[in-house]
Amino acid sequence: MKNKAVVLLSGGLDSTTCLSVAHKEGLEVYTLSFDYGQRHGRELKCASKIASHYNVASHRVLRLEHFGGSALTDEHIDVPEYQDGSDIPVTYVPARNILFLSYALGYAETIGADAVFIGVSAVDYSGYPDCRPEFITAFQKVIDVGTKSGIEGNSIRVITPLISLSKAETIKLATANGAPLHLTTSCYNGREKACGRCDSCALRLKGFEQAGLTDPLEYD
Repeated sequence: MKNKAVVLLSGGLDSTTCLSVAHKEGLEVYTLSFDYGQRHGRELKCASKIASHYNVASHRVLRLEHFGGSALTDEHIDVPEYQDGSDIPVTYVPARNILFLSYALGYAETIGADAVFIGVSAVDYSGYPDCRPEFITAFQKVIDVGTKSGIEGNSIRVITPLISLSKAETIKLATANGAPLHLTTSCYNGREKACGRCDSCALRLKGFEQAGLTDPLEYD
């Protein structure tokens, strides 16, 4: 029997690369996406197509109530253009990865999965605190001491294949794995053509340029 893994799948480049890694390792993959009040549904449509492409064992979309407080969940807060600074941007969604990992953990323990994959990176990212190695280490500790599998010595592992990769390195890995990057979306605005100006678009475009590859998506 194959080992099982839950992969958090947003429909974006990073999570799709994560899925390609889990698939290449021969794991039985269960993908999990979230409708958390994001300002567009494009990423969920992309996630569904990507899950179908990989013929995953199961693809589930969970709906979460949101509290606003982010440009991604509040229509009254504009999505800013890319700014290369140290401040946490208004696109930060409070406690998002804490919630996502908690649901993924519960799902993994229920189905007997050994691991949860999440596509966080601490290199080319927007400065979100829940993308750093310190956060992943802390969450792993929560799993170890706060779950049945953890205290019985079979702790579910949080796998972060991209944590130390630049966006260019992530794109090269995705390409080497044959990931369907043409099915992904990155733009925070969710238009048919990506804006090319938000944090996510800017980092993606920079990554493709540095990787010496052409982004299959269309931009305004």
